[in-house]
Amino acid sequence: MNLVENLEYNTERPKLFIPEYGRHFQKMVDHAVSIADREERNKEAQAIISVMGNLQPHLRDVPDFQHKLWDQLFIMSDFKLDVDSPFPITSKEVLQQRPEPLEYPQNHPKYRFYGNNIKRMIDVAVKWEKGDMRSGLEYAIANHMKKCYLTWNKDTVEDVAIFGHLKEMSNGEIDLANDGENLTDSGQFLKNRQAKSNRNGGGSKKGQRNRKKRY
Repeated sequence: MNLVENLEYNTERPKLFIPEYGRHFQKMVDHAVSIADREERNKEAQAIISVMGNLQPHLRDVPDFQHKLWDQLFIMSDFKLDVDSPFPITSKEVLQQRPEPLEYPQNHPKYRFYGNNIKRMIDVAVKWEKGDMRSGLEYAIANHMKKCYLTWNKDTVEDVAIFGHLKEMSNGEIDLANDGENLTDSGQFLKNRQAKSNRNGGGSKKGQRNRKKRY
């Protein structure tokens, strides 16, 4: 009966600063804070850092790994641990600062199925001098646009439509309609997509039906 009465519930325990290390690790840090002798406190802190490193061997080669461990140690002590750190001690206020909000691009392209990278490639192509290299890049862009179109529309598309989109997206700088060259056939893109789907397991059930039992 006494054992039941002495049970500790997580709702009654102090909140963990870094739950990933667990309750016992937090008690080790709390014990280090309570040590009066500074030299003994430094030894205890070094021992805790060593154990923290052993718990994360996959991060040993990460730059500033030891610095991060010391920051975590001070966080778990609520910055009450007074020891000699080999790194500058990051203040509590700095760690609690909220990061600046990310600024997302607010562009709304007319043909979203092509993606933003296609527009960036077009912007680069129009800056090149006209010649074989620019012509090759323009047709590579057009073929990729055709591939993207088929991915979302699931049907064939005429080269004229791709050339028109490319001319519009380049503000008239790239016009391939009068060159007489053809893009890769739509059927080839669809065939490659089907073959990739089969390699990823699309035809596994058929293979299982044809497999003979050996027992």
